[in-house]
Amino acid sequence: METKAMLQNAKRIAGEVAALGTEVKNAALLEMADALLVHTEDILAANQKDMDAAKGTISDVMLDRLLLNEARIASMADGIRDVVALPDPVGRVMEETMPQEGLDIKKISVPIGVIAIIYESRPNVTADAAALTLKSGNVCVLRCGKEAHQSAAAIIQAMKEGLEKAGVNEAAINLVEDTSRESANELMTSPEYVDLLIPRGGAGLIRACVTNATVPCIETGTGICHVYVDKDADIEKAVKIINNAKTSRPSVCNAEEVLLVHKEVAGELLPRLKKVLVDERKESGLVPVELRLDDLAAQFIPGTPAKEQDFDTEFLDYILAVKCVSSVEEAVEHIRIHSTGHSDAIVTENAAAAEIFTRFVDSAAVYVNASTRFTDGGEFGLGCEIGISTQKLHARGPMGLREMNTYKYVITGNGHIR
Repeated sequence: METKAMLQNAKRIAGEVAALGTEVKNAALLEMADALLVHTEDILAANQKDMDAAKGTISDVMLDRLLLNEARIASMADGIRDVVALPDPVGRVMEETMPQEGLDIKKISVPIGVIAIIYESRPNVTADAAALTLKSGNVCVLRCGKEAHQSAAAIIQAMKEGLEKAGVNEAAINLVEDTSRESANELMTSPEYVDLLIPRGGAGLIRACVTNATVPCIETGTGICHVYVDKDADIEKAVKIINNAKTSRPSVCNAEEVLLVHKEVAGELLPRLKKVLVDERKESGLVPVELRLDDLAAQFIPGTPAKEQDFDTEFLDYILAVKCVSSVEEAVEHIRIHSTGHSDAIVTENAAAAEIFTRFVDSAAVYVNASTRFTDGGEFGLGCEIGISTQKLHARGPMGLREMNTYKYVITGNGHIR
């Protein structure tokens, strides 16, 4: 189906999907989850085609984002079931007031309508987006990158089968067939059909959507995430947090890209960190982290000299920029200039330093003594997520079901006039 016809049909059935009851939506979601497991072999075969085509054209960490296996497909199904267990946001009374006797004003959560999601090479986004949009009463139009298209198409085909079994219009979830820039531009510039656009991917994709969209667009994802180790930090705790934030999955937006170290603890921390991130990883046959060091950090350990742009780069790889600072205030100022407003952390045992950091670091998620890798809808108890919003309107941080709704006012009177 051509993109325009798909959008027209999505808009046409938006009211039908918005009217679905909770039991119907939950039944459809359970069928979708089951269908993913039933069609595991078909999805894996499609994914292998994507993997074969992508090898040699994208990095190993990006190949890992593209890869599906039985465990990851099972995790997608579990994510859908987690959404079933969550409260339905549609119809939730957010506020209620009575400014005049007998005049009742309710602020009620309602679906947004048609939500378009443009994403790159992560097939699991397909299932997450479909589940969240359906449970929140919306129609989704998905457009993935060409690297993941065959995987996404197999996932969508399975989930549509689940919708059909539950008696729900299969056009509630859609995948754009065209992976050219033209289809992306069509989603960005169709305000008559698209009520909200959510880009989920690298900085280039997000910038293109925010710059060119004539439909409402939520800026998501780009994560130049910092960990600041304060002079009063527990060093063992710091090494553990940094190792997790950088190496557990470096290709995702909540991975650490910049380490800020108070100069008073640099001599103790950095050699221990190099041992864990570089030496021990080499000995274990793992990819070592390339440490890009400012002049002061380079006095304590060997590494690659940091360039100015390294502190403004989302590496999505085994690379960590390291800078020494003289105070928590200097760390906050560095983050203010260089952060993308995603996730930033302080490691400290000093409550006053933690207060300064959490008060003045203006990011969607601010951590004290915890890894930035927790910025995730599942970890926040939201089920799966549609993305991480780094803007301030209308959603911020992990976007779950409630963020997939808007609201309207319903006013009930008894002959009231003004």
